[in-house]
Amino acid sequence: MKILVVEDEIGLAEAICAILRKEGYSVTMANDGKSGLEKALSNDFDCIILDIMMPVMNGLDVLTFLRVKNIETPVLLLTAKSEVDDKIKGLDCGADDYLTKPFVTGELLARVRAMTRRLGTAVEINPRYGDIYLDMKKGELVCGAKSVILGRKEFQMMELLVSNGTSIVTKEDFVKKIWGTDDDSEYNNVEVYISFLRKKLTTLRSNVSIKTRRGIGYCLEGGTK
Repeated sequence: MKILVVEDEIGLAEAICAILRKEGYSVTMANDGKSGLEKALSNDFDCIILDIMMPVMNGLDVLTFLRVKNIETPVLLLTAKSEVDDKIKGLDCGADDYLTKPFVTGELLARVRAMTRRLGTAVEINPRYGDIYLDMKKGELVCGAKSVILGRKEFQMMELLVSNGTSIVTKEDFVKKIWGTDDDSEYNNVEVYISFLRKKLTTLRSNVSIKTRRGIGYCLEGGTK
């Protein structure tokens, strides 16, 4: 599941991203309203966590624009404001829920789960491609009667690959959605984790393989999604 976090307090944004990634979510971060809107318009997210008070463009304007464009992605407004009028205004603009800072981790995760479950946007329980599938509860890659445990980033990368099937996932996509950065230095990490995943597919004796599209990215072959 892909989540966009739009929050101008960098420390808080990074903490939220870390919490979500620990739970297995694929997370993208933006630190102002304008860049958050651009990311929301150019990517297909399952949920958006959106701060209200931000530079360049505030969260309510971002939300209003998204709804005008008929983008119905569930939005959780995150703000230090607690007045009833602010909550009403946010909900009237099209927000699905509202969480006041400071908050506890459990409440944030519960609200994210509730929004996606309620609106039917939760991803497939066990994403599948060809003869493999991901066991979302156990964090395992499964092929027939065999399975291997995947590390967190391995799991996130395989989830992206399985979700896209024969469509190419670029290195940029992996870096942004899993590492939450545009730093080119992370590109080598993508290659390392792809190598790990190939070895595990070999261990499982799967018909599925990860193919390199030179200069572009990676995709799966060997089965029909």
